[in-house]
Amino acid sequence: MTTRTTNILGQATPPADMDFSGTWKVYSEENLEGFLKVVGAPEMVVKMRKEVKPVLVIEQNGRDFTYTMKTPICTKVYSFSLGKESEMTAVDGRKFKCTVREENGKLIAETEKFTSVREIQEGDMVETITAGPVTFISRSKRV
Repeated sequence: MTTRTTNILGQATPPADMDFSGTWKVYSEENLEGFLKVVGAPEMVVKMRKEVKPVLVIEQNGRDFTYTMKTPICTKVYSFSLGKESEMTAVDGRKFKCTVREENGKLIAETEKFTSVREIQEGDMVETITAGPVTFISRSKRV
């Protein structure tokens, strides 16, 4: 059971073990191609993305996050607040709505096409995305 704390304004604050802030280098990706295909990414995007291990920069300020994904091809920046719907842009430029929530120290994002669970495991950041029958797992180390 997660203990909830509140700030001086009475707003819930994330648990201490939910520290995603920092720069992360992806070192392992399982089933990336299958995931990209099931969510409808164009073949060109699938081919380009298979060759790249992104660097992720996460800035966490209470319940507000800025998430930057850097690759040699492009840089994407997303901002969101826990519990509020946000608009994000897929790798291929398509826009989608997403609500991110915190649950037991994990960030959980749900869209109509997939569910993402991001957590810290033994110092690594692990993201597990399920889209229909396909599960994609990305592992990153803090740099």
